[in-house]
Amino acid sequence: MLISKLKSCHFLLILLLAFFSTAAQADKKIIVFGDSLSAAYGIAPEQGWVSLLSVYLNQRHSDLTVINASISGETTDSGLSRLPSVINRYNPNINMMIIALGANDGLRGLEPDLIQSNLGKMIALCHENKIQVLLVGMQIPPNYGKAYTQAIQKIYGDLSIKYQVRRIPFMLANVATHATLMQEDGLHPTAEAQPIILNTILMGLKPLLPKL
Repeated sequence: MLISKLKSCHFLLILLLAFFSTAAQADKKIIVFGDSLSAAYGIAPEQGWVSLLSVYLNQRHSDLTVINASISGETTDSGLSRLPSVINRYNPNINMMIIALGANDGLRGLEPDLIQSNLGKMIALCHENKIQVLLVGMQIPPNYGKAYTQAIQKIYGDLSIKYQVRRIPFMLANVATHATLMQEDGLHPTAEAQPIILNTILMGLKPLLPKL
């Protein structure tokens, strides 16, 4: 009788372990780690491109969960300080980190070398934790001067090559130059611009989805 009960308990334990193992494998997470451009600044959260991405993926990849860890005003320096806690909170199920930072650094006129160093350390930290990275490029207005704007733009291409990560050249492509798609501050996209941003993100994301 005792042996029979032990066998039953052992079988139940195996089933529970199998269940939790399967659940853990199915619980894949994509973290969006950005600033106000990803945090739906000035619009309803559900209108933002990250929420639209979540809806898109839920309809096609039910095992993927999108988590928006973006904070308005975030710089690469503060992002680098915050990233370890985000990884610790959601791992081991983070399959991808979409890093979309650098715009605020550029607007503050920070040194391109510092921005590149911070972003590089973030990518390296993700790789150390076996997290795939999609790097989202940023650009700043031309009034900052040709040399500086080109230096900011170059950062993302250099990092993409160095760390072998896929890059989206510019988050606000097809948006930033259209005044009707930008809010009154001229820096943040409107709700109408969000589907366009989503399409830009998906161009870089879709090829990586089979690897998640």
